[in-house]
Amino acid sequence: MDVLNQLIADFHRASTGLELAVLAGCLGLAFLASYLVGRGHAAHSVWFGRNTVDGVLFPVLALIFVYAARAVVARYHAVFVLQIAVPIFLSLAVIRLCARVLTLAFPHSGTIRIVERVVSWVAWAAAVLWILDLMPLVIQELDRIQLTFGRTHVSLLTIIEGAMSSLLVLVAALWVSSAIENRVLNDSVKDLSVRKLTSNVMRAVLLFVGLLFALSAVGVDLTALSVMGGAIGVGLGFGLQKLASNYVSGFVMLLERSLRIGDNVRVDGFEGRVADITTRYTLIRANNGREAIVPNETFITQRVENLTVQDKKFNVTSNIVVAYDSDVAQVQAILVAAAAAEPRVLTDPQPVAFLAGFVPDGIEFSLNYWIQDPENGQGGLKSGIHIRMLEGLRAAHVGIAQP
Repeated sequence: MDVLNQLIADFHRASTGLELAVLAGCLGLAFLASYLVGRGHAAHSVWFGRNTVDGVLFPVLALIFVYAARAVVARYHAVFVLQIAVPIFLSLAVIRLCARVLTLAFPHSGTIRIVERVVSWVAWAAAVLWILDLMPLVIQELDRIQLTFGRTHVSLLTIIEGAMSSLLVLVAALWVSSAIENRVLNDSVKDLSVRKLTSNVMRAVLLFVGLLFALSAVGVDLTALSVMGGAIGVGLGFGLQKLASNYVSGFVMLLERSLRIGDNVRVDGFEGRVADITTRYTLIRANNGREAIVPNETFITQRVENLTVQDKKFNVTSNIVVAYDSDVAQVQAILVAAAAAEPRVLTDPQPVAFLAGFVPDGIEFSLNYWIQDPENGQGGLKSGIHIRMLEGLRAAHVGIAQP
């Protein structure tokens, strides 16, 4: 009750109208500055976001302006509104930073949404404690709660500080790696596989170094991690050997470039385009939209057909059987013309029609043509060519073989 009475007393002593006007001016300046600086930036920018105000820059500028305004107004009047606004905008800046960076790094992860909500709850709870002037008391009580791990005694405050420090280091590392990937790797490295490998290695190194700094900052003895490292090594050697094998295989594939993003492969009877190579598995997307998640170890230990490892040209075949009394040269010309009329079919090498064999119903022809974009599907391509083949054969009065 003393805290509430103090807040009510501060409210009556303060010039609320003046502070509200100053607060509105600070917000206007922050929005104007964010808008002027953020024009032309990408929608996924951490600083500016999609609508200028949903990035990190707006709450940071608002915090700076409000903090400066509070210092000026406090010289002449009691401060209430601006005093409350400072922790609110500080919490908002932390929430925006974590949310934007984690969304940029893991755009399709449901777990990240839970982390964002937890960070929001903690940040707003800290702002309320700050406003009510209960933060020192809470910190003191958390420091008194001791947890015992063997012979080691750790306070609950140390654990919370370690978790928050690790989270901030994680966000900073992800932000730096994403910035380097977007501004440097995307422009200088054209190969998607090399870019993926560099990005994964850089992110892992930054996270590892940042985690060590965070643990050291909260007083964790890093020499004790050697025992943990030995335990992890034993676990990897027995229970996690498959998982470790997939991770190592993923880096080997990206490093050797035996398999690259965009290649067309056939694995265990499943054929499709390599859509993504992660540290644990490779995503293969077929032309009909189906996807296969293949462990990286499969590409190292088993036979895999890479249909585009040497040449990006992709061969497609269409077969047809015509009557025995048909003119072979005329049929070949009609089939080649039907394929050449399709814009997706390459002119080098040119389409070619072969007499594939003799069947009981007639003469079988095989039309071969090449494309460079198999990821766009083959159903519409074949349908258009087959329609032209049928129209051309009918116009030339060539009979289609019937059982």
